[in-house]
Amino acid sequence: MTAIEAQLEIIKRGCDELLVESDLAGKLESGHALRVKAGFDPTAPDLHLGHTVLINKLRQLQDLGHHVLFLIGDFTGMIGDPSGKNATRPPLSREEVAQNAGTYTDQVFRILDREKTEVVFNSAWMDKFSAADMIRLAATHTVARMLERDDFSKRYRGSQPIAIHEFLYPLVQGYDSVALKADLELGGTDQKFNLLMGRELQKHFGQPPQVILTMPLLEGLDGVNKMSKSLGNYIGISEPPNEIFGKLMSISDELMWRYIELLSFESPQKINEKKRAIEQGGNPRNVKFDFAKEIVTRFHGLQAAEAAAADFEARFKRDEIPDNIPEVRLISSGDGLAIPQVLKQAGLTASTSEALRMIEQGGVRLNGEKVSDKTLRLGKGETAILQVGKRKFARVIIA
Repeated sequence: MTAIEAQLEIIKRGCDELLVESDLAGKLESGHALRVKAGFDPTAPDLHLGHTVLINKLRQLQDLGHHVLFLIGDFTGMIGDPSGKNATRPPLSREEVAQNAGTYTDQVFRILDREKTEVVFNSAWMDKFSAADMIRLAATHTVARMLERDDFSKRYRGSQPIAIHEFLYPLVQGYDSVALKADLELGGTDQKFNLLMGRELQKHFGQPPQVILTMPLLEGLDGVNKMSKSLGNYIGISEPPNEIFGKLMSISDELMWRYIELLSFESPQKINEKKRAIEQGGNPRNVKFDFAKEIVTRFHGLQAAEAAAADFEARFKRDEIPDNIPEVRLISSGDGLAIPQVLKQAGLTASTSEALRMIEQGGVRLNGEKVSDKTLRLGKGETAILQVGKRKFARVIIA
């Protein structure tokens, strides 16, 4: 295997799509460090494991000697990314964007090498755009081209409003690649249209077109929806070690492999060995335990990970949680389900009155912790291990 082939193998690991591989091989053959761009709209201040799928790939590219441009979309953040949305997103104020951007940069260096990362803000060039510049940029594409975007076309067919400024989002994101002279841009699969826009605009402005690398979107704890803070199905990288460990141990055995494939730094060979061991009768809990320890170590250090693992083990043995817990999926309204309803619908109690009585008696545990608040609600997207008494357990997913 040549050095270029070895790089390509690392770069492609875990990716969804690479456009165009021959272009990337040519850029690598030049011997120059690639300018690798990834944009983040600071719409929420906390990074979660879903974000790290892409950020981990940036770190791999840094380790290969390439230059990462971590773009904070403080200008595009005021437009609001319409990707995957069925309604117009309200724009953020400049103050909200600045506050969230500061939190992003504090957290991202838990993964990226600070010395090899250039943090850039697209307001640096977009604030200098005149109205005439924006009109010229808008003139590069047609409305028909914009309606090729899946989310726009669905909203158009459904007679849902699309604001004119939303058409500007992919254009501005694409122009960021022109301003930064990007060689390679990374994004989630829902960003493919925007990434291609950057490639087309670079051609328009006489630059070599960037290569596009899309990364899969990580499902949240519910195993259905994309990990999202707004859905409550996320694991934040700044959450306490015990919280991260417990949430990872609560995911289903099936979802465990998806998380491991997208988030673990173990080699594909090692992961395949673990899969074979499970197929031969091994306990999935042990694989999940090692994975949870790896993730906590990454963000909080080995000592914190060992303490979280020991705490989980102690609670596991104390509560005698079985290995094979039945999984129950419950449908909720927008504000989730009250804990007495959850216990009844999951078959853990015969009625809500029995559920309330068991809570009063201290006989209900949520992820190993005693429940005392009878008004507690489990939000949509949340996953939890519930225990009633000594022998009744269920892994509950609120959908």
